[in-house]
Amino acid sequence: MSALDVPGATLYYEVRGSGPVVALVASPMGADAFQAVAEQLAADYTVLTMDPRGHHRSPLADPTQDSTPELRADDLSRLLSHLDAGPAAVFGSSGGAVTVLALAQAHPEQVNLVIAHEPPLQMLVDDRDKLVAQTEDMIATFSRGDVVGAWSQFMTLANIHMPAEVLEMMFGGERGPVQEASDHRFFHHELRATTRWRPDFDKLGAVPVVAGIGEESTDQLCDRTTRALAQALGIGPTFFPGGHTGFADDPQAFLPRLRQVLEK
Repeated sequence: MSALDVPGATLYYEVRGSGPVVALVASPMGADAFQAVAEQLAADYTVLTMDPRGHHRSPLADPTQDSTPELRADDLSRLLSHLDAGPAAVFGSSGGAVTVLALAQAHPEQVNLVIAHEPPLQMLVDDRDKLVAQTEDMIATFSRGDVVGAWSQFMTLANIHMPAEVLEMMFGGERGPVQEASDHRFFHHELRATTRWRPDFDKLGAVPVVAGIGEESTDQLCDRTTRALAQALGIGPTFFPGGHTGFADDPQAFLPRLRQVLEK
């Protein structure tokens, strides 16, 4: 466990194990979401996990700074350089999948494999204009102080079915200041830039890319966006156990497939 000062932020990160380098990245989820997978991968790999800037244990100098995929990719690049680690295999999930795609575009020399697990690339699907409008609606709902309502809209847009009582349990009531700050950053300073990011497919051609989809994510938004990414790259999707957060929900089921992909 350590921290690295970068322009405008201090990045919390963890390193485990030895061997080829694997970075596990999400956003807004942080290092804790990967703990179980990282500990087991560390038997054969040097595993890097981190909290993205502005979330959890990675504070910002300016809390109003927007989080773009390019900025998060630069943070990851600086961490890899600081550790003198790489080229690395980089696994990113959700917003983190957009981060690792941006890293591969900007710093292909630092990457030997990109596993983009369910990136929410709304600009790649036909109903992008509708999705942009729905995203703006949920941000407005959050701005009015309706946290549960905003997350409910988020799940509806993602086509992830979650009972109202579960949403209330997860997002209602008293929440700690760290989680409140993370939610605020996600809705106000991260969601737009992440979902509206457009890959440069010519640049992505320099690095092997795996377009990962959860086996339980059929017909969800990130199933559609990841299939669109795969099609644009001229590859087929690669399926992983579980759904959008399968690596955290059931790491024991997720890990063998991740190892298989890393070892190809």
